[in-house]
Amino acid sequence: MSEIKVNSIKGVGASAAAITVNNTDGTCTANITNNLSNRNKIVNGSMICSQRGSSFTSDGYILDRFKRSQSSDGAFTVTQSTTSPDGFAKSLKVDVTTADTSLAAGQYAQIIQKIEAQNLQDLAYGTSSAKNIVVSFYVRSNKTGNYSFNIQQNDNSSKQVTLNYTINSANTWERKTFSIAGDTSGVINDDNGSGFQISWGLAYGSTYTSGSARPAWTTYADADFGAGQAINLLDSTSNEWYLTGVQLEVGSVATDFEHRSFTEELHRCYRYYWQYPIGTGNAYIYGGEYASSSFVQFSLPTEMRVVPTLTYDEIRSGSSSNQDYTDRQILQFQQVGVNNAYIKNPKLNAEL
Repeated sequence: MSEIKVNSIKGVGASAAAITVNNTDGTCTANITNNLSNRNKIVNGSMICSQRGSSFTSDGYILDRFKRSQSSDGAFTVTQSTTSPDGFAKSLKVDVTTADTSLAAGQYAQIIQKIEAQNLQDLAYGTSSAKNIVVSFYVRSNKTGNYSFNIQQNDNSSKQVTLNYTINSANTWERKTFSIAGDTSGVINDDNGSGFQISWGLAYGSTYTSGSARPAWTTYADADFGAGQAINLLDSTSNEWYLTGVQLEVGSVATDFEHRSFTEELHRCYRYYWQYPIGTGNAYIYGGEYASSSFVQFSLPTEMRVVPTLTYDEIRSGSSSNQDYTDRQILQFQQVGVNNAYIKNPKLNAEL
C-alpha cells in the first residue's frame, strides 16, 4: 500500500494552504468556504426576523437580537429593508431623519448585538488554547469613509477590540472581515449573561474616538471604543446605512454566510423575546374558571433565557391579579372573582 506524506496542500498561486497537516498526530486543518452548519454565533444575522415590527425610532431592541443605542441630537429610523446583497432577502436599514452636524464629546449612535456567554465557551478564552475568531458582514451606505467596529468582553477582564473598515463605494454592498486572535487571559463566564457585545459605530464624539484602534484584546477605555471612526452618519438627512449577513465564527478564515431557515432562526430569537402571534384578529388568550378564580396558562415555544418580563395590550381585571411564571417555559396568569380571564397580545422579554 502506498501513501502520500505532506505538510500542507496549497492551490497554485495561493498565499495560504487549503489544508494543513499536523505532523505529529496526522490531524488536519482546512480553510473551507462551503456551508458547514452551526458555525455562526450571531442570531438573526440575515435580518429575517423582526417580531416587534418593521420600523423603529426609539432606542431599544429593533429587529430581533439587534439593538439601537443613541445619545445625540440627531434622529434616525431603523427599518427591516428588502435592499440586500445577492443571496439575501433582508437587511437592517438606518435612515437619518434629523441631522446632527456637530456631535458633543460624549454623544454616540450605534447598532448592537450581544451574544450569550455560555454560547462562547468553545472559544476557550482565558486558557492557552484560546481560539481565533472571524467576524464578517455586508455593509452599504451612501456615505463613504472609515467606520469603527467594536467587541466588548466584560466578564472578569473588561476588554475590547476596536477595528476599522472602509466603505469604499457609495451605495454598493461590500463584505468586511476581521480576524481576531484568541484571548488567553480573558475568561468568559459560563452563564446566561453577555459574553460579547458587538457594536457598529454610526457616529461617536471625541470621548470615544480620541484613543487608538485595538486589533488585539486590550483593557477597556472609552477613548478607544470608537477610535478610527471618521464618519458622522447623522450629519445629513440624506444618509443611509445598511447591514446584513453578520457572522461570528471560530477560525482564521471567513467562510460563506451560514443561512438558516426562517423557522430555525425565529426559534433562536424566541429565547430572548416572544409575542403571541397577532394574525388578522384580536389576539386574546382565554382561561377558564376554577373555584372563583380564572386562570390563563400557556406554554412558550422554547425556554427563555431568564424569567421574562410580561407586557400586554389589554387584560381583564378582577378583584386581584397575579402573574406567576412557574418557570421559563410556562406563563400562568390568575384573576380572582371573574369568569373567563383573558390577556390580549402578551409579549415576553428576556433580552440580555
